[in-house]
Amino acid sequence: MQPDFLVIGAGVAGLRAAIELASAGSVLVVAKESLHESSSEYAQGGIAVALSDDDEVDLHERDTLYAGDGLCDRAAVRTLVHEGPAAIRQLIEWGAEFDREDCKLAFTREAAHSRNRILHAHGDSTGREIARVLYSKAASLAGVTLRGYSSIGDLLVDQDGVAGALLNGEPVKARAVLLATGGLGRVFRNSTNPDVATGDGVAMAYRAGAEIQDIEFVQFHPTALLLPGAPCFLLSEALRGEGAQLRNAAGERFMERYHPLKELAPRDIVARAIVSEIAATGAPHVLLDLSHRRPGFVPARFPRIYQTCLRYGVDLERQAAPVAPAAHYAMGGVRTGLGGRTSVPRLYAAGEVACTGVHGANRLASNSLLEGVVFGARAARAMLSQAGDPPRGTFAVPGESAAAGGAETLGAADVQALAWRLCGIVRDAAGLAEACRRLEAAVPAPEARNVREVAALIARCGLAREESRGAHFRADFPEKRDRFAAHSIVKRDAPVVFSGAAGGAAEPRR
Repeated sequence: MQPDFLVIGAGVAGLRAAIELASAGSVLVVAKESLHESSSEYAQGGIAVALSDDDEVDLHERDTLYAGDGLCDRAAVRTLVHEGPAAIRQLIEWGAEFDREDCKLAFTREAAHSRNRILHAHGDSTGREIARVLYSKAASLAGVTLRGYSSIGDLLVDQDGVAGALLNGEPVKARAVLLATGGLGRVFRNSTNPDVATGDGVAMAYRAGAEIQDIEFVQFHPTALLLPGAPCFLLSEALRGEGAQLRNAAGERFMERYHPLKELAPRDIVARAIVSEIAATGAPHVLLDLSHRRPGFVPARFPRIYQTCLRYGVDLERQAAPVAPAAHYAMGGVRTGLGGRTSVPRLYAAGEVACTGVHGANRLASNSLLEGVVFGARAARAMLSQAGDPPRGTFAVPGESAAAGGAETLGAADVQALAWRLCGIVRDAAGLAEACRRLEAAVPAPEARNVREVAALIARCGLAREESRGAHFRADFPEKRDRFAAHSIVKRDAPVVFSGAAGGAAEPRR
């Protein structure tokens, strides 16, 4: 099949784009694994939108800018919060079943939000519900083909830009390609992300010559379940929004020592506080305690989380869960404008793989699903208006950078362990320099190709950003610095540069 439009990724952003594209030609949506295995499916917390009676889009904008720690693109934030309400109403029209109280939408609060503006579906399965609705809508359209278990190699490039991609070893050409491949959490040893979140879109775009922005900013979720034999399962921020308390090994609440918002402080602050408590007490974890809530509340409000914890021997109604931080979300990614256009012609990106600057240095809780819906639709509209004729000439597959002689061979597990140790929650120059040296010289095993590429980019940009801001914390530069109130930009065979001071919006340079 040679479609008009190729969408790589079947999460919220990819499906929303496919729906928009279907009226103008054939659309092929491909996924690395099952069509129902994406980070969207695992999004428990909810979707943030200013729709409640006491909320305003300007307040949502303000909260997003605050969480982004001086690095948000204001135009991107404004676009997100202003287009969000209409996007949610459309999902409801298509059949999304968000939780309600007395027939009205039920809104809750999460960290760093000044209002109750988080919508949930089935308690803690919001991403799954939104993906269900979008999948059903996309599958009903005659022009959309959905294909799972597709081996996605590299993008195809020609003299005019991106011409398609290698799928299952075969070239598939398209008038325009959308990367909607999701996150990169599996670059790290401990992550709440599904196994498919290995940064493939960032790596493919980088090899094709696209600019990568703010990739050093990786959000580590403070509370992932830490039990022998249990998966690194996310315990949603919504638990803390409903009163869950963090306690150290001595049973003491500790967040008031780190931030006035206590458990509802921004995620980077909570994650570093937990790391500090773990270091101080010698325990491998802290405790997340919701046992003080009335009987029946936890299983009713968080059915999926409750049952998962119960399966591994933790009854959240009666006992605290052992938790520790884990890699969760990438604020950076393939650099795009507000229409999803990258610096390479005919290549677009939306969702977590993209970087519009909307999240700045630290994403506000529950803005990710909204980003996928809003910017997935915007990217599709840009593709429709800008896509040219189908590519007809010859194409090439970007080659690998040659490794240094005598370099070590790294498998995926080796890269993940190295990234966790040297590029994790607390960083410094020595560790980042070691990561750069080893990763850039390494010969990756086949399964480690993309994780090695992305980890090396995180290390390079983290080493260049000599400050602490948002989710990027340098022990040797613990304060923010004005000269770094700008976006890091890197592309193949070029050094890291800092450009585009926060507060202004621009399409990427072509």
